[in-house]
Amino acid sequence: MHPETLIALWVALLMTALGFFALGDEFRRRRIGSDVSQDQVFRCVRCSAVYTDDAEVERSRCPQCGKTNEAVRF
Repeated sequence: MHPETLIALWVALLMTALGFFALGDEFRRRRIGSDVSQDQVFRCVRCSAVYTDDAEVERSRCPQCGKTNEAVRF
């Protein structure tokens, strides 16, 4: 075989492998991204604890000190 043919085959093989890795990564990213929680983030004004609660809740009680807090707006 000519050296040009070997180089072309080697590059084609590497590009195919890279394509399969990219495709697998895309499928993994989509699967993980669909599990994102819809919880709200809260920060306690008394003890500065950061915690989450259900999306339907407007105010939530801090699990560390018991103070009722409003959700953090980003």
